[in-house]
Amino acid sequence: MRFLQRYPRFLELVYGASIILLRPMRPLMKPGGRIEWLFVRTERLTKGPMFDCRMCGQCVLHSTGMTCPQTCPKNLRNGPCGGVRANGNCEVIEDMPCVWVEAWERSQRMPKYGPGILNILPPLDRRLEMTSAWVNDFSGRSDKVPVGWEE
Repeated sequence: MRFLQRYPRFLELVYGASIILLRPMRPLMKPGGRIEWLFVRTERLTKGPMFDCRMCGQCVLHSTGMTCPQTCPKNLRNGPCGGVRANGNCEVIEDMPCVWVEAWERSQRMPKYGPGILNILPPLDRRLEMTSAWVNDFSGRSDKVPVGWEE
């Protein structure tokens, strides 16, 4: 199913439609509630095979060209690290394309959300791992920046 990543514009449209469809459910999306359990299972079953999702709970696929930045061996949330090889591959795993090179290329084909790749992201809040990114986004839980981090 990861072949879908080759079509970031299509996935951008699906993402935008999902926001619209899920918006009425916003009042029900409470962290730790039954709805979150359903979303966690759904995200694991769909985003896992499609994007190699690591269930960080703070999904930014929409602004990284539908490429999960957590698949970077250095676990970088902002990239690239500066160690990209001349052929565009990762400096850590030499036969793996650099996640951030792919993210940049794919984000360029996403007119609405693609420019978000230029935003500097705060560090991951590890307490949100294995929770629903949708619930965290709609509840505002993913918007809270870690203590001591300045934008």
